Amino acid sequence: MVGFVRQRLPLKAVAEAGMLIALATVLSLIKVFTLPQGGSVTAASMVPILLFAVRWGPGPGVLAGAAYGLVQLWVEPFILHPAQVVLDYPLAFGLLGLSGLFPARPALGVMTAMAGRFLSHWLSGVIFFAAYAGDQHPMLYSAIYNGSYLLPELAVSAILVALIARALRPKVVRVA
Repeated sequence: MVGFVRQRLPLKAVAEAGMLIALATVLSLIKVFTLPQGGSVTAASMVPILLFAVRWGPGPGVLAGAAYGLVQLWVEPFILHPAQVVLDYPLAFGLLGLSGLFPARPALGVMTAMAGRFLSHWLSGVIFFAAYAGDQHPMLYSAIYNGSYLLPELAVSAILVALIARALRPKVVRVA
């Protein structure tokens, strides 16, 4: 676990992370639909962070995702409680870095990363947004609410990351 976080990043990776966080932020402002207590389907805004994690690994990916989460907190804050802020911003977006666990299978990496993000938002919903559940059980309400925007994001992100990763993969030329 220590090597997971304590690795030195090349300057190229840091610069790439900054550019991809900026791109993800711009894409996050292009919304297909937005839910009332936060969460939206965007123009594939997580793809830059997911690709960064596939390229540089889960440690740098988690750091870039957490930084992106802090930018999201600054750009579009929805704050109820300090612990909710941690769950919904740096932790949830940091978990996007888990896509770097499966560089050879980027779609699986995206599913893993999005499952982590979903769990973080789901937990926040159960704990801090239960008042919005009405007659529904808070666990079910949170699952439906967060799934309604994360499932479309998952589908779009998995397809795009897999296609882009395949296009960027070096071609092997076989010589007969």
